Amino acid sequence: MRIICTHVALLLLTTCWHVQACITARNEIQEPVIGIDLGTAFTCVGVVRNDQVEIIPDQQGNWITPSYVAFTPDGETLIGHAAKNQMTTNPENTIFDVKRLIGRTWDDPSVQRDIKRFPFKVIHKENKPYIEVRVGSEDKVFAPEEISAMLLSKMKEMAETYLGENVTNAVVTVPAYFNDAQRTATKDAGTIAGLNVLRIINEPTAAAFAYGLDKLDGETNVLVFDLGVGTFDVSIITIDHGVFEVVATNGDTHLGSQDIDQRLIEYFIKQYKTRTGQDLLKNSGATQKLRREVEKAKRALSSQHQTRVEIESIMGGHDFSEVLTRAKLEELNMDLFKSTLNYMQSALDEAYLNRTDIHEIVMVGESSEIPKIQQLVKEFLDGKEPNRGINPEEVVAYGAAVHGRVMAEDGDNDIILCDSSPLSLGIETIGGVMAKVIGRNSFIPTRRTEQFTTTEHDQDEVTIRVYEGERAMTKNNLFLGQFDLTGIQPASRGVPLINVTIEIDVNGIVYVTAEEIGTGNKNNIIIKYDVAERPSPEYLEKMIQDAEEFADEDKEMMEKAEADLRAGDKWTSRKAVRRKPILPGDPEIVSRDEL
Repeated sequence: MRIICTHVALLLLTTCWHVQACITARNEIQEPVIGIDLGTAFTCVGVVRNDQVEIIPDQQGNWITPSYVAFTPDGETLIGHAAKNQMTTNPENTIFDVKRLIGRTWDDPSVQRDIKRFPFKVIHKENKPYIEVRVGSEDKVFAPEEISAMLLSKMKEMAETYLGENVTNAVVTVPAYFNDAQRTATKDAGTIAGLNVLRIINEPTAAAFAYGLDKLDGETNVLVFDLGVGTFDVSIITIDHGVFEVVATNGDTHLGSQDIDQRLIEYFIKQYKTRTGQDLLKNSGATQKLRREVEKAKRALSSQHQTRVEIESIMGGHDFSEVLTRAKLEELNMDLFKSTLNYMQSALDEAYLNRTDIHEIVMVGESSEIPKIQQLVKEFLDGKEPNRGINPEEVVAYGAAVHGRVMAEDGDNDIILCDSSPLSLGIETIGGVMAKVIGRNSFIPTRRTEQFTTTEHDQDEVTIRVYEGERAMTKNNLFLGQFDLTGIQPASRGVPLINVTIEIDVNGIVYVTAEEIGTGNKNNIIIKYDVAERPSPEYLEKMIQDAEEFADEDKEMMEKAEADLRAGDKWTSRKAVRRKPILPGDPEIVSRDEL
């Protein structure tokens, strides 16, 4: 196991810690542990039995289940294929793409974009998006977690039927770019479904597990290209003797097969209107029929060069019949295809790797089967062939099942999982300065502690404000939450010692604790989705770019803050600290090395 040592620039404080992200999975769990890929468009469940991974089918023999939930006029709840079949006749009460809502706030720009295209009603409640549908004769409101829980319940039911025994333990996957709010909401959905979610793991990490890349000798760099239905992630994982380290992630939370399908739908709507004068956009049922057939046509073009899209009586008694070629598909979407290469290059740059440093390629997601995308990825990585043999739509659930088996075994495996934090976490000190405690790309789960002190004589409480971001001043970063530490022993400023510990657990959830050394008084906060007003993941890259762009400006602001401190210095032995509250009456704290 790797050990990371660092010197923390605080008075009399040097720290060396094990990367607690690298937690070996050795648990004595008797029940089978299922692996669930809770996808945007499809959900899949697998289990390891008799040393073989088995993807569990539904009653109709389907290996993947559409992530659709529908409510009928009779009060019945439909899940999966039956729900998706209701899309054309009951679009207002058929829920899909709930993964794009889970763990987000109402004012998130991506939520506002998505609700404009949803045929079902999304309402504002408690600053979160809720879904309102007609169930039988009454209107009901569901949180995104509740809809996700219905899908997870379906997977649980399928697994129990298939295995003939009770199932409660599961490993559930999420996109690498999911923040702690989305991860917490996903875990909550599992709890609602009656599942004990042992671990939330990133989808690309699960994909690497699926191919047994942890068994390779020596250090291996794996690039996971995950182009799913709703999101695109590229992750670079370094595997060294069973140690998985996610060293870089990049991507777009609104790039996937739905965006590819939308280009095709818009093309056909334009063609149909030119020929008939009818606008299919005015009929949601017709649009959903077209979407369904476009999805089928796109899949067909992965193995053939042309296909026909045919819909009987699409609108007003008119039939729809158009030819779609692979060349037209590529022409309409080439800019989307090529944009994935930019994200791959950004991930390589972030990991300080060259293209030739990549040893293995894993392609995941429905759209990764498109021949042109496979060609572009292969050319980008100098002709290296991607791993094949596992269905890209099943590979994530396959890997989650493998990891579940590892967690259930009692001894021989030593697979170690290291994910990384997308942004730095820290607290606000005097003058609005961001004191980072956990740096960006730190392996998680992890726990780090830094020491602070008071800024006033006889100060008996401090307010701990927690932020996320890369900028030097907290005003440019994301406020996550705050709490007070009271009962500090009266003393001269700079004397009380306050340890602030930030921990990110295996599921990416953040815990912050402050403790005064002298009295042992402590308080804490858990950063959850209902506390933290988090941004959508697509802003992560923008924050990082801003930190680079405004580095000089931030440096000047830091120097000015230091000059202000020196200007108020009335001591000769050390720097004095002026009280400069951000909010009236709120005490402040300062890093010990500023005194």
